[in-house]
Amino acid sequence: MGILLRGVFAAVGLWIATFFVAGLSFDRPATLVIAGLALGLVNALLRPLLVILTLPITIITLGLFLLVINAAMVALVAWLMPGMHLAGFWPALGTAVIVSVIGWIGGALARGG
Repeated sequence: MGILLRGVFAAVGLWIATFFVAGLSFDRPATLVIAGLALGLVNALLRPLLVILTLPITIITLGLFLLVINAAMVALVAWLMPGMHLAGFWPALGTAVIVSVIGWIGGALARGG
């Protein structure tokens, strides 16, 4: 799946997360779109490296540490994006879960089922 498509799904996930996660907000809709594209880029480029580097702890935690990595990717984008506000670890974790589910559904739809 292309980086641009990942970014679109991430933007949709971030938009949906703003309704369900207290502590996540955007100043403008354009910020949300840019943050989604940035999150798609970060997840495509940086996340695989972090998954490999943290493989031992991921195995020990039976994969639950991947949630922490996803939350860290959301927090990194929030830190880099002026206009995106994230109020700590738990909102980042909730946002990461929603964005992951939306990305999974979007990826399945893009592949045709």
